[in-house]
Amino acid sequence: MPVARFLVDWAVQSPDDAVLEPSCGEAVFLHEVGRRGDHSGPLVGVELHKSSAAESERTLRASGIDATVHAGDFFAHSELGAYDAVVGNPPYVRYQAFSGESRARAREAALRAGVALSNLASSWAAFAVHAALHLKSGGRLGLVLPAELLTVNYAAGVRQYLMDHFRSVGLVLFHERVFPGVLEEVVLLLAESYIPDSHFGDPRHMHLWQVRDAEGLAQLSASRRWTPPSKGAKWSAGLMSAAGTRAFDAVVGSDGFTQLETWGDTTLGMVTGSNQFFTLSPAKTQALGLEATDLISLSPPGSRHLRGLGLTEKALCELGASGQSTNLFRPTDEPSAAAWSYIQSGEDLDVHQAYKCRVRSPWWRVPYLRPADLFLTYMNADTPRLTNNGARAHHLNSVHGVYLRDGLKADGMSLLPIASLNSITLLGAETVGRAYGGGMLKIEPREADHLPVPSPTLVRRCADDLRRIRTAVAAQLRAGRLLDAVALVDEVLLTGSMGLNGKCLRAIRQDRADLAGRRVARGKTNGGK
Repeated sequence: MPVARFLVDWAVQSPDDAVLEPSCGEAVFLHEVGRRGDHSGPLVGVELHKSSAAESERTLRASGIDATVHAGDFFAHSELGAYDAVVGNPPYVRYQAFSGESRARAREAALRAGVALSNLASSWAAFAVHAALHLKSGGRLGLVLPAELLTVNYAAGVRQYLMDHFRSVGLVLFHERVFPGVLEEVVLLLAESYIPDSHFGDPRHMHLWQVRDAEGLAQLSASRRWTPPSKGAKWSAGLMSAAGTRAFDAVVGSDGFTQLETWGDTTLGMVTGSNQFFTLSPAKTQALGLEATDLISLSPPGSRHLRGLGLTEKALCELGASGQSTNLFRPTDEPSAAAWSYIQSGEDLDVHQAYKCRVRSPWWRVPYLRPADLFLTYMNADTPRLTNNGARAHHLNSVHGVYLRDGLKADGMSLLPIASLNSITLLGAETVGRAYGGGMLKIEPREADHLPVPSPTLVRRCADDLRRIRTAVAAQLRAGRLLDAVALVDEVLLTGSMGLNGKCLRAIRQDRADLAGRRVARGKTNGGK
């Protein structure tokens, strides 16, 4: 098996190394160590299932390999600080199926290392940390891990622990799937020179290798160095090419770009508890006889209508005329008689028993948020879109609201939606967001804070040119040609004002295409789950 052979050859550097393979199954990694024929150090496996542990020990001995396989839960295994090398392929159990006593032991094991894991963490996260604790000072950790290591928020503590406690951290990234019939995308973690009680200072660089498939491990080229923004930050930017990374870093490090939080605050939308009850079309509000004081204007649930540059009052009226819910039932003071009747109908249908309704008083008054200056789409097939809220509509939690800072509102509302349609922001979205079911790109408010966007200085400098291309950009967006719209904005901002050369721009665009392609491909092969 090329992956096991590669990790063993990297991690086991001396015949007398003490080697541990946790959750060993068929003990593939221990077999690889024994294949060398000269290993004299202790070889130990841990396997949850007794029958599998006994069979693994039998096959090892049949191959002339002196090894011990313990039957039991690895999270209860406590030979801490005993091994020169830990190698293996942890079990990958999603949080939905990872519960009860097993989860409790896993979280306790991670906490022993000072890593607090959320309830969303899959089994591999605690496994990687607990495996590291079994290393001697100077030891090496070689694991096959889900590519989620690079991107998910719950792995931030794992990423920080690795950067804090290993002198060198490396990743091998694959262009194609490694294991036939297995949908999960994996990376190889190569962490060496373990220091149990040390915390390395910032900045820390990593070593990255990219190969096509497992066979490519035999001809591994020189690594490239990459420095994460912080120890716990996502490592998804490490998937970029060297040329793309240099160009991207140069642009976002200049005064022409900043992060979205410079412009304003991004917030979640209102949560109704029952959109079916609280969101209403104009036709339905009329049929119910509701008064204007019973309602506030609403950007309809979802974000399909927010793929252009702005939501105008005219567009909102057209959405309502087509039957979409452009009203939110929210009496500001005393409900009208018709509103009281509608409230009673909701109680008859047990709407008031829904959790969000049940925990507020009165149940029918949705917590209020003032209209945002901009909308930011939350779930995206292509890329997050910033849209001007010219209609001054309120928003639900299917989109985010951006509240611009004083002094930036005029330029932010009129120009930031078009300025954000550039190749740097599109690539940045792939690195700060996360892949979701079906290959969607999901971006939370705190992630959106770090989205790279043109700075107020650059936007003001290019204001006339941005206004000049506005009509053409809007037309391309209406036609569904996002990248053609982006090309128009790139010409103004990146190549025009910032002087980015064609070679750098091509590298940035290619990296964005590659990252988006990986995200979409993962969504398709995982069946959208």
